[in-house]
Amino acid sequence: MNIVSQTLETEDDLLTCLRVKLYHPQQNVKGLYQLLPLGTKSRHSAEVPLRMGRDAQSCALALADARVSRKQLALHAYRTPRSPNTLFEIQNLSQRGRLSVNSTALEYLERAELPDKALIRFGEYEILIVRESGEAKGSFEVELEVLAAPPSRETCVSSVAPVMEAGSSWMDNFQGGPLETDETTMLHS
Repeated sequence: MNIVSQTLETEDDLLTCLRVKLYHPQQNVKGLYQLLPLGTKSRHSAEVPLRMGRDAQSCALALADARVSRKQLALHAYRTPRSPNTLFEIQNLSQRGRLSVNSTALEYLERAELPDKALIRFGEYEILIVRESGEAKGSFEVELEVLAAPPSRETCVSSVAPVMEAGSSWMDNFQGGPLETDETTMLHS
């Protein structure tokens, strides 16, 4: 009698993980991340785009910020015949503003491949996304954390001024005391 050994894919151990590190200069005075599951890993189907925006109904990653588009961006998982890894594309869903990926600007509905380490910018947000490979095909994990300093300070991505919505400046929207990052913002202006 032959016993055939089958190894079942245990997706919990083999999931691709997107580590999403968020920064906004006003994050300490506003509850921008109150709708996000910070500090925990959440599992997502690879078949469904992972959206970020202010609309909590249609976005798995909702930001409590009126200046963010209802649907700001989407991450689309995909695979290629040449690689066992789950890869991602990022798409700008905002009709009002640009999104940049490692200093490459994306207009409305434009897509770009998301590298293993990417600095995403829109409005005053800087988001560092790091992909850790896994072999599971049907789903992936997202782990969210808040950074104390802009990730552009620590990455090799060239530092450029924040991607602003048309006609707005972060100083126009500032309501509060001095921020730790005031000098950085002034240096990049």
